[in-house]
Amino acid sequence: MKSSYDILGNHIRLIDTRNRESITDRVLGINIDKFFMPSVANVIGTDLSKYKLITKGKFACNPMHVGRDERLPVALYDEEEPAIVSPAYFMFEVVDNSILNEDYLMMWFRRPEFDSICWLHTDGSVRGGITWDDICRLELPIPPIEKQLEIVNSYKAITERIALKQKINDNLLATSQAIFKSWFVDFQPFEGKCPYFWRNGCVEDIAEFYDSMRKPLSTLERTDMEKVYPYYGAVSIVDYVDDYLFDGEYLLVSEDGIYVVDENGHPLLQHITGKFWANNHAHILKGKAGFTEDSLYLFLANTNMAPIVTGAAQPKINQANLKSFPLVIPDSETLSKFNALIEPFFDQRLSNVAEIKELEALKELLLSQLTH
Repeated sequence: MKSSYDILGNHIRLIDTRNRESITDRVLGINIDKFFMPSVANVIGTDLSKYKLITKGKFACNPMHVGRDERLPVALYDEEEPAIVSPAYFMFEVVDNSILNEDYLMMWFRRPEFDSICWLHTDGSVRGGITWDDICRLELPIPPIEKQLEIVNSYKAITERIALKQKINDNLLATSQAIFKSWFVDFQPFEGKCPYFWRNGCVEDIAEFYDSMRKPLSTLERTDMEKVYPYYGAVSIVDYVDDYLFDGEYLLVSEDGIYVVDENGHPLLQHITGKFWANNHAHILKGKAGFTEDSLYLFLANTNMAPIVTGAAQPKINQANLKSFPLVIPDSETLSKFNALIEPFFDQRLSNVAEIKELEALKELLLSQLTH
């Protein structure tokens, strides 16, 4: 049965519930992958009673960076305990759940085509915002509610499998991190002291940079491309394209965007294998001088790089600052033993990542069929 289309504004409405009774101080933001995440904004001294209170089944979106990030950060809140979001966010709900299921709507929001249309509606500001009226004018297919639920259940089965694999990978990384801490923070194999013959160096001593090979592609350039190879941005896959620039194992370090470091100042990294394209919002690195991509990942992931982040409106780690960032570099024998110890954990992680990519492709296929 072919779905009938309707404008989104007939099925959603703005809500404006404030945290006036100080119900919670848990402030959330939305990442470009369309999930809620702890906000990195400094809210010390901020009146949180003015923030919007979001509860289960409600949506929030950040309309302010669509032009820059080529995505509308929008997410469906699914937790039992309420949280708060920026007063600048749009917060909304589905008018009638018997006509439009909120999980089905969130699936529609995840389609790359939805982001492309939003991008086309952005205003002329530096960051490229989108208005509520423009969002309401967007169209979506609305099949019978039974069909919506069938699609949602299939989608959830895939996402649950992905979540399982990601949890396994989290455990593998946690084990690798524990080994790193034991060796290079607590120095347990070295009687609790940093060996005197380890040397002071910098990131450029242990990493080869391939930034010159990056090439950004606009949304319009990517629109008619066959979706074959992942197109990476600062922190994740942005799209898929019909060609590739890189083939092999690399680390991508977030260069600029909404976030370039986590709450502990550690850089945001992507560990990638295979053929891919990358834009100019991430540095492209490979290990050298005895460092594999595995050990390079752990050394960078455990380094506080907040001091070299520049820019207020748009945080940035430029190449010169990253290359010159100081590190203590172990001797080659120690590094070789460490590489051998962590390699099985990273091999299993990358194998799981490959399966996750296949599952993600199934998700994309399911999302692409929403128009039928």
